[in-house]
Amino acid sequence: MTRKTALIAGSTGLIGRELLQDLLDGKEYDNVVAIVRRPLGIQHRKLEEKIVDFDKLGEDNDIFAVDDVFCCLGTTIKKAKTKEAMWKIDVDYPVAIAKLASSKGAKKFLLVSSMNADPHSQIFYSKMKGRLEEKIKKIPFESVAIFRPSLLLGERQEFRLGERTAAAIFTKVSFLFAGPFKKYKAIEGKTVASAMYKAAQQAKSGITVYPSEQIQELGS
Repeated sequence: MTRKTALIAGSTGLIGRELLQDLLDGKEYDNVVAIVRRPLGIQHRKLEEKIVDFDKLGEDNDIFAVDDVFCCLGTTIKKAKTKEAMWKIDVDYPVAIAKLASSKGAKKFLLVSSMNADPHSQIFYSKMKGRLEEKIKKIPFESVAIFRPSLLLGERQEFRLGERTAAAIFTKVSFLFAGPFKKYKAIEGKTVASAMYKAAQQAKSGITVYPSEQIQELGS
């Protein structure tokens, strides 16, 4: 079996932490490159940790010579402080990573987006994610997989009151999210991570968009 190299961006987030562990535990990858701002604090024989300045990614573009790229980057307006800073993290950085990886021969790009991604939305977050998807789709990869999860469940490193409250409500009334409302059902971050890992092993070409209910099915 031909072993592969994976690159992950956003490995400290809710989905990224779970996905990094899947990549390290799985048999499909000999090497896992994690690009981070600061040390992860973990050791693994397959892990190659690269501390980078995301504003200067092109200065060491050899690290992008991989097979599959997993992008879980994202932030909140509270943490970023401004819409401009948020756009840089959620759009500019993923696009820069995708372009560098594509130029180095990467075959697959797997991206965490949002359920309501829409480049024409009046809602800033939805519009931002929609624009991100548009840009990623134009970059030449053999395969692009875009994941649009609904409300995420799981323990984050930072506290998000609104998200925590919504998660508590959604969990109690989860029985309501059936049939046409299934796509709105909250989903575990580890389920999204599992779906991304499994999707990367499929022999699909072109662009595939996974709505939340399909993520649930694939990641379960």
